[in-house]
Amino acid sequence: MGVFASKDPHCILYMNKEISKILYEMAILLEMKGVEFKPRMYEKAAGSVESLTEDVRGIYKHGGFKALEDISGVGSSIGKKIEEYIKTRRVKEYDKLKKAVPVDIEDLVSVEGIGPKTILRLYKKLKIKTRDQLEKAATRGKLVKAGFGKKTEDNILKSIGFLKKEHGHCLLGEIMPTAEKILECILALPEVESAEFGGSLRRMAETVGDLDFIAFSTKPSEVVEKFIRFPEVQSVHSKGKHKALVRLSIETDADIWVMDPQATGAALIGWTGDKQHNIALRTLAEKKGWMLNDYGLWNGKILLVSKTEEEIYKKLGMAWIPPEIRNNTGEIEAALRQAQGKPGGLPHLVGYGDVKGDLQIQTDWTDGKDSIETMAKAAKELGHDYILITDHTKFLAMTGGSDEKRLIKQMAAIDKINSSSTFHGSGFKILKGAEVNIMPDGTLDINDETLAKLDVVGAAVHSKFNMSEKDMTARIKRAMENQNVDIIFHPTGRLIQKREAYKVDMDELLKTAKKTKTVMEIDAFPDRLDLKDEYIRKAVNMGVKLAIDTDAHSIEHLKFLRYGIAQARRGWAEKKDVINAHNWQEMLKMLK
Repeated sequence: MGVFASKDPHCILYMNKEISKILYEMAILLEMKGVEFKPRMYEKAAGSVESLTEDVRGIYKHGGFKALEDISGVGSSIGKKIEEYIKTRRVKEYDKLKKAVPVDIEDLVSVEGIGPKTILRLYKKLKIKTRDQLEKAATRGKLVKAGFGKKTEDNILKSIGFLKKEHGHCLLGEIMPTAEKILECILALPEVESAEFGGSLRRMAETVGDLDFIAFSTKPSEVVEKFIRFPEVQSVHSKGKHKALVRLSIETDADIWVMDPQATGAALIGWTGDKQHNIALRTLAEKKGWMLNDYGLWNGKILLVSKTEEEIYKKLGMAWIPPEIRNNTGEIEAALRQAQGKPGGLPHLVGYGDVKGDLQIQTDWTDGKDSIETMAKAAKELGHDYILITDHTKFLAMTGGSDEKRLIKQMAAIDKINSSSTFHGSGFKILKGAEVNIMPDGTLDINDETLAKLDVVGAAVHSKFNMSEKDMTARIKRAMENQNVDIIFHPTGRLIQKREAYKVDMDELLKTAKKTKTVMEIDAFPDRLDLKDEYIRKAVNMGVKLAIDTDAHSIEHLKFLRYGIAQARRGWAEKKDVINAHNWQEMLKMLK
């Protein structure tokens, strides 16, 4: 993976990612060796370094070794390894561990069900180092012969098939920081009047294939020449007077198309909607005897309109359509009805500034990085009015999940923080909650007496994802029927590009959610975005309420909220559909 020049103020923090990867792999390698305690320390440090908003080199330059030690979870021993990498681009202990077990850890752990012990066993028994070798061995039945079991072999092949299908796209939340930095650089060029994202990026899709940029300038060749010299550009695939296709240092392609400012509206329409949306628009224009292209709406050689999206949609007899829903799933017809003043028009989508609180927050009481107070301060600075603390409960022992006694202790701690000088009278509220485990039979791992004392209870599936659709549906329905369960967190359990959703009858779950007044979460974490947009739309149509949460495990994760809001918008959700688009007092009244 390439690294941007450190002098570039817009560089993305790849040194952080490289160090984080090494620390994470050291955690796995140490676990393979049977070392106790250290793996968890390295894993926590890896997460802290990856989520830093400042380049670790800058931290070291300005604060020295002491500043590295002060990074959450790092300390002296790991700090020395970070210092070693900054100075030499190597970590000797890591190299030594890798030499003992020379496997592609990142490649193998991406396969569902493959952990440190399995990797070691695969290497010792079959000398498997890569995912390709694992797939070949599983295809030929070698895993069964080595004692792994037929079900394990089948699940590995299924997971690899899923990963291959998902290959080639980046998660929206992972690619967006890079895209925004490049867009900032384009907008800073004196020749550029305006610029915007195009394609799936502007639609805020779950994953993005490559980055599309549209710039508007009367000096296109100058813009192109400067674009291909951006420090983020690794190589140039092609270049013309008005466009360029480049390879970025993050191993992703990026396009730029430079258009005349007079064609701004037409270009944005042509470069934003998906294929079917654009075909539908062009067909609508053709029925009127016109032609729509990237340069304008035309009647023969006469240009009708081109400057803004709004005037083009209006000329076609439509209301303006938000980019997130330009995918030909009914938005064309709704926009036509709205322009005609008929019922069934476009939804008033929940806005990016409408959500007032975050209803899933993990802290250092379990597997989060930061304290309750630190998370609350960061959320307040972001403009939130409240947060809900939802640390894990006892079934997830690996996270240090709380039992009933510890939950009650945490409630008291939250009360104390709320009454402190920092928050008392500030208008900001820390709510008491938990992410309770839904056991295989649908019961919960915390008793009802304790749950009743919490402000909001979230429940989630964290185990036995391979249950049948019937059993998984019954499992979650039973949890919904518990009077204390307010929200179902990440309802389908999927991890985008990592793990398929478990089998569940979503229609049946939504019916139960409506009946029991249970809220369905839209988890904004980039690799979850769970619910999917199609399920959100079903929930909206059925009157099931939604919560948009970050599932934050550090203060940096709080910024993920916009990806959940984008997901809600793509599912046609309005402000009235989202419980945390209201103040905390109103929000609580919307629960059971």
